[in-house]
Amino acid sequence: MPIRFDHKPGLVIYLTAGDPSLDATREIALAAIDAGADVIELGVPFSDPMADGPVIQRASERSLAHGTSLKDVLALAGEIRAARPEAGLILFSYLNPILHYGLHKFADDAAAAGADGALVTDLIVEEADEYLAEMERVGLAPVFLAAPTSPDERLQAIATHSKGFVYAISRAGVTGKQKSLASDAAPLVIRLRRWTRLPIAVGFGISNAEHVAQVGRFADAAVIGSAIVELIERSTPEAAPGAVARFIKGLR
Repeated sequence: MPIRFDHKPGLVIYLTAGDPSLDATREIALAAIDAGADVIELGVPFSDPMADGPVIQRASERSLAHGTSLKDVLALAGEIRAARPEAGLILFSYLNPILHYGLHKFADDAAAAGADGALVTDLIVEEADEYLAEMERVGLAPVFLAAPTSPDERLQAIATHSKGFVYAISRAGVTGKQKSLASDAAPLVIRLRRWTRLPIAVGFGISNAEHVAQVGRFADAAVIGSAIVELIERSTPEAAPGAVARFIKGLR
């Protein structure tokens, strides 16, 4: 089932769960939703986040230092779902924590927590048969990353197997704030439209209202991660929810 975006463009907000604490992440997520976020991507901290730049790497390190586990993130997802039943909620993880937890158990517990779906950063669609079967079994939407460097055959497979939305990476490389939106983003979305009617969200490097407005001209949603995580890093736990809410309102 596609994720619903109530705004144009929609806003997908990434948070590293457990940074600065699980309680703080819950309050930040709720504030973000109330400020206009359509979807929360709840990031599972990982010791080797190879797709992420230094901002999210530091957030993962801080969260892991507190002992945050996938089990904790699933419990947090359940709390967010109970508090904001209509919000989109995606679990964002690398494959290793899921395999350690158990793929079957992860699918069961993610569904029980009320997640809409999951995005496994380093799982490519060609090797995802078991994962896709588990997602289908429990009714969760798999979300895959599509890159500008992907050949048409891979983009078609990604578009076919994604269920909630398709995450289009605006540029090759790792996550992080950028001064300008990559020129590869719009052509990638045009290519993906050949194979899917799902919403397409564009991420990697989006950090201000100008970027969001540009994305809105050719895609359905913008994904903001590093700019939010950096703002949380600079804020006290008490001030972070308000700071994030103001930032999100400013993106409109």
